[in-house]
Amino acid sequence: MTDYSSIDFTPIIEASADEVVTESFVRDIALPSGGTLALVTLDNGRDHTRPNTLGPRTLQGLARVLDAQRERAASGEIAALAITGKPFIFAAGADLSKVSTLATEENARLMAQYGHFVLGKLGTLGVPSFAFVNGLALGGAMEIALHCDYRTLDSSAAALAFPEVFLGIIPGWGGATIVPNLIGIENALEVIVSNPLKNNRMLKPKQARELGLFDVMFGAASFIERSVAWADGVITGAVKVDRPNVPGKLERLTKWPAAIKIARDTLKARMGTAAKAPYIALDLLSAAKDNDLERGFEREDEALAELISGDQFAASIYAFDLVQKRAKRPAGAPEKELAKPVKKVGVIGAGLMASQFALLFARKLRVPVLITDLDQSRVDKGLAYIRGEIDKMQEKGRLTADDANQVRALVSGTTDKTRYADCDWVIEAVFEELGVKQQVFAEIEPIISPEAVIATNTSSLSVEEIGAQLEHPERLVGFHFFNPVAVMPLIEVVKTPSTDDATLATAMAVAKKLGKSAVITADRPGFVVNRLLAKVMGEAARALDEGTPMPVVERALAPIGLPMGPFELIDLVGWKVAAHVQDTMVGAFPERFYASENLHRLAEVEEPLNKTKLGKVEDLSKAGKKAVALGKTPVSEEEILRRVEDELAGEIRIMLDEGVVAAAEDIDLCLILGAGWPFQAGGATPYLDRVGASERTFGRAFHEPRIAGAH
Repeated sequence: MTDYSSIDFTPIIEASADEVVTESFVRDIALPSGGTLALVTLDNGRDHTRPNTLGPRTLQGLARVLDAQRERAASGEIAALAITGKPFIFAAGADLSKVSTLATEENARLMAQYGHFVLGKLGTLGVPSFAFVNGLALGGAMEIALHCDYRTLDSSAAALAFPEVFLGIIPGWGGATIVPNLIGIENALEVIVSNPLKNNRMLKPKQARELGLFDVMFGAASFIERSVAWADGVITGAVKVDRPNVPGKLERLTKWPAAIKIARDTLKARMGTAAKAPYIALDLLSAAKDNDLERGFEREDEALAELISGDQFAASIYAFDLVQKRAKRPAGAPEKELAKPVKKVGVIGAGLMASQFALLFARKLRVPVLITDLDQSRVDKGLAYIRGEIDKMQEKGRLTADDANQVRALVSGTTDKTRYADCDWVIEAVFEELGVKQQVFAEIEPIISPEAVIATNTSSLSVEEIGAQLEHPERLVGFHFFNPVAVMPLIEVVKTPSTDDATLATAMAVAKKLGKSAVITADRPGFVVNRLLAKVMGEAARALDEGTPMPVVERALAPIGLPMGPFELIDLVGWKVAAHVQDTMVGAFPERFYASENLHRLAEVEEPLNKTKLGKVEDLSKAGKKAVALGKTPVSEEEILRRVEDELAGEIRIMLDEGVVAAAEDIDLCLILGAGWPFQAGGATPYLDRVGASERTFGRAFHEPRIAGAH
């Protein structure tokens, strides 16, 4: 077994000279029954916007404090130790920026071993140890708590999670070994594998307590005082700690292997095998059945050494930084102060998309929202849909009764367009045809105030052409949502040559209030996401047209790790929409985009595909096969993948040269947030660098080698 105390950790400590250190401050608290509790508080000295993080020097400081407390425990000075965080924040886990700069295999192994060495001290103090988790606790912070003998939780804690698999690594300071042996294998699979892969889903305090990750939960008002009193009860024996989810022999023998197999099969069916971290996490959870902590920690050490030094972690950190930093400071955005206030919203249309817009604006902006349509029955249908969705949110506890009533009252509908007169923001969600959109804006512009912003949700038409007949084209902006509107985090904000800064600033402010990430794009066909998806869909259609069996085409892009195959994506988007987008791109760039008559034929078939229960494409349906005319020169999966990679690399280079967005990072941000491009691929451009497509296509990489994941 590894003797962590004999390892020299100075290489990673010396490499962390610029770390923002989280100090471990100690104060003594008198226990009600007599004796002293040493309370360690983690605090990096910054305000709540900079959470505590756990780099090598932070761990070094914590180790010194724990060693000193062990000596005090041995001499009878303290009866227990507890660890907590600064107000509202326990810790945000390992310092990822530091981890990514230490990413050689040996440094990665040292980082894992150092975490085990330092946190392991919490279990060898000679007195009971407690974690008083008073706020945000992610990854390594949760593992600090797990290494303590007992855990209390603040009921107002903002976020609790093991996000590692989302970032291309695994919980490597004890989490993958301790969690399943504390809360059972099925619960462990949920928090360590499933939740991170559901867009990094967090646990609410009540859930974390019910799962058994914490022993007791107290309100925020007197959290530390009540935690101290509870700890005193544990020490004196007055409080008995019950952990009903700790697995027994039967679970280890029967349920454990079955749960791992189901999880592995589900993972493979839903996201393929491109991502390494989820499968390595499954291997660790499977092996943890032996309940041997020392061996489990060694397995974690080796897993982290492999993953941190690999391509996927570098790509994941690049993607994480885009979503956490670049998305919050969008390139090309005007000064925020230029944004106009939006006190009433108008939505032109009452169909499904328009109704989704209206609900989102009412929920997030809490301002009156007006929808209109050609006749009252369509308006009534839209209002009924909105009210039904509000009812569902209330039933699920996502809206309180008061909030639900408020949102219902904010949405109204009419056929009378003059009621748009006092709207500050008017967005159209009508049929995707230039003439139709121009007509609705011609009707609206004389009615609305000269200050109001006009937005179009077009997915592929020219925003400038839509506004060609406006008196004031400077107040028109593209505001392209993705479906489903409530879920997809991206909005492409399209700036025409006429769009003024006040309009653009207002659009960015509205996107932020809606809880979306906005990327500013030039008014070019397909903007970013649809232009590049048209490349993927076009190459899939080309391969099918040549006579390649659909299952082969569907499997071809698996190495990228996209959430779905190309025809599954087309089916989700809608065959007619996909055919329309393809036509738009072929019309704009006939020499670079592929036109497929079969796409149009399949768009006329009611059920063109046979699919599994999970929605995965098996093949064309009988009706689909009858509808298409296919060639007799099928191509291989490898050929299809290479074509897609090279076409994407070439098109992205053209888009950057055209100035569609400010930088390659914005392309990647759009694809991650708008097309589900996987974190472990790091967005498109690092992936295309890594597989050599950028070099093959235009002779150089998009990024420096480290960002691309090369070594």
